[in-house]
Amino acid sequence: MNATINLEKKHFPVLLDELISIISPLYGGTFIDCTFGQGGYSREILSNKNNKVVALDRDPETLIEAKKLLKKFKGRFRFENEKFSNINALKISDQNLKAIIFDLGYSTSQINDSKKGLSFNSKGKLNMRLGKNLISADDVINKLSYEKLNKVFKFFGDEQKSKIIARNIIKKRLKKKILSEDLVNIIESVKKKYSKTNKSTKVYQSLRILVNNEVSELIFGLINSFKLLPVGGILAVVTFHSLEDRIVKFFFKNYSDEKKSSRYLPELKENKKIFKVINKKPITPSSQEIKLNPSSRSAKLRCVQKIYNHKNFDEFLKKFEYLLKIEEFADQL
Repeated sequence: MNATINLEKKHFPVLLDELISIISPLYGGTFIDCTFGQGGYSREILSNKNNKVVALDRDPETLIEAKKLLKKFKGRFRFENEKFSNINALKISDQNLKAIIFDLGYSTSQINDSKKGLSFNSKGKLNMRLGKNLISADDVINKLSYEKLNKVFKFFGDEQKSKIIARNIIKKRLKKKILSEDLVNIIESVKKKYSKTNKSTKVYQSLRILVNNEVSELIFGLINSFKLLPVGGILAVVTFHSLEDRIVKFFFKNYSDEKKSSRYLPELKENKKIFKVINKKPITPSSQEIKLNPSSRSAKLRCVQKIYNHKNFDEFLKKFEYLLKIEEFADQL
């Protein structure tokens, strides 16, 4: 799940070499880093004096690392504490915009931050907020109904034991408020069989997705990035779990295939391809990278080049409407 790992005070962004070879920052231009984190991608791009970077991150604590780059690359680096779904509100009119980059993983510092409570190793009150949130995981676990908890675990975490876990949560919270360690105990009592990954992984993933509106963030982040990107620009996304990869894969593939219309009707402009797929299969980390950074093992890099302007994304929104409706559970708390 982690996007980067801090080893001997060095940061290792996932698939860095592969990403850099695709976006070609050697030739100069402006790049948008939608998930700044610890600044690994931004720092590498800025190593070329001809490049500029606009970086975003919803987590206000990333400003600590951003300030270092603001000082070192004065005039070439800009940072905004903002959700990437609002990328179109940044008023970026740079005609030399070359690429927009997303790294959807969590940094090691975020995972290890006990106040954020993103990890199943956390203790005490559940949180999982990354910034600019209205609700926390504590609200979700202690207030959401059985039916809604079941859907969150099932569709956001692909948790096979979603019903039993949701039912046990309801029973437990009748007696006391559920803390992080209580939730882990509930999950482990249900999932007794051996598992290579931690048994709480899927439930905690689903909670992070709901609390941080990660479905709508990704969907509208992709749409608004497309609108901002000029023809010829590259959109690159690193995913870490099947749900987000499914969304990105559909967006790229669906709009890179030319739709067939009836021979009896005039060809519609909306049927034209808007993307050229750069890598037909996702790029994954090498065995060497996984050895250095085990948390990179689930990473997938997908890249496309924009080749046509297009305004209608109704098909994309319709495809994942059911996920957006589940995400609305948080608004009802």
